[in-house]
Amino acid sequence: MTTASIKLGLIQQTCGADRDDNLARSAAGVRAAAALGAELILLQELHAGPYFCQTEDPAVFDLAEPIPAGPTCRALSALAAELGVVIVGSVFERRASGLYHNTAVVFERDGALAGTYRKMHIPDDPGYYEKFYFTPGDLGFTPIDTSAGRLGVLVCWDQWYPEAARLMALAGAEILLYPTAIGWDPRDDEDEHTRQRDAWRTVQRAHAVANGLPVAACNRVGRETDPSGQSPGIEFWGGSFVCGPQGEILAEAERDPEVLLVEIDRARGETVRRMWPYLRDRRIDAYGDLMRRFRD
Repeated sequence: MTTASIKLGLIQQTCGADRDDNLARSAAGVRAAAALGAELILLQELHAGPYFCQTEDPAVFDLAEPIPAGPTCRALSALAAELGVVIVGSVFERRASGLYHNTAVVFERDGALAGTYRKMHIPDDPGYYEKFYFTPGDLGFTPIDTSAGRLGVLVCWDQWYPEAARLMALAGAEILLYPTAIGWDPRDDEDEHTRQRDAWRTVQRAHAVANGLPVAACNRVGRETDPSGQSPGIEFWGGSFVCGPQGEILAEAERDPEVLLVEIDRARGETVRRMWPYLRDRRIDAYGDLMRRFRD
């Protein structure tokens, strides 16, 4: 990163069935963030549509888009060029017939595609049947270089894995960015809701601490119904936030659509790493068992 600070915007939004309407909401948020001075803008996971992974439906594959020729990429590219900002978006990628990914896309200030990241960790849990739709990523944990810095872009379920954050940090990422779609089952009680949200925030703050990097998570918000009618759907809890390299909360959204803006001190990570040199003290000679599924 080359300047003392950068303004980061997060766009927390609701999503419905109409792709054009969803993209219009994303664009309105991006415009609002840019008007407030944001130079780097992060959108939530799969912001062009509802979270369709609550059920397994082959017809949903019709929603997938090629990169960069699809409507979501075209819209984000034009917006980045018009406003002169770096945009991190999210696309249901159609790579080939029968081959689809959950992919983050990064557009430079001139609208050029700076890079992509394909979600590596794919969940398969009640209400989150992503393995039916998404092939695990094959691009590795590689940061994307932009005029806003070297971005360590990961996606949602990736945020629970310290290995992903560490590998991005080891490759020189200057900030970790997580487009996200996470919520709770409305049937669970308030204590369970609190535990889940606290765990989500805590694990990402830990990635910031362990790697000496700022972390930003942009989550969707609002109730989305289960198309099958077998459950009450998902209540996406919002709560998008940005924390600094010691896990300190710099800004946090509530449970409504919101444009969150925060200024990040680029030099702070260097200062923190000098005092807490985790990378120096790693015992890389002793970590071979991390490559095993389990130590039986």
